[in-house]
Amino acid sequence: MAQVLIYGRRDSLERRRAALSDAIHEAVMVALEYPPEKKFQRFISLDAADFIYPEDRGEDYTIIEISMFEGRSDAAKRTLIAELFARIEAKVGTSPHSVEVTITETPKLNWGIRGQNAADLELGYKVTV
Repeated sequence: MAQVLIYGRRDSLERRRAALSDAIHEAVMVALEYPPEKKFQRFISLDAADFIYPEDRGEDYTIIEISMFEGRSDAAKRTLIAELFARIEAKVGTSPHSVEVTITETPKLNWGIRGQNAADLELGYKVTV
């Protein structure tokens, strides 16, 4: 399981949302071996006054926060970050300098999904990649 939050300026996210969504999900599928239908994203659009960052990041500055079950290898996480930078630059046109990614991992026991504790749930995909 991975939940993705994408933060950016409202005007920027509105024009890039579809391409960003696709690029991010493609990176997750490649790096974490996710099935295509497991797409969980939330876009947090902020007014310019509410999104403060260094000027050199540009108007398309984007923060991506990924919360997921623990168990992925360091290699998988490195691949995910590299895929995000590469795909967002290629498909969206946003420089890696203007994108920041954080990954937070928690035990399945700390998640509730489909009315169950995730530790008791059959996911249908691997977490240990």
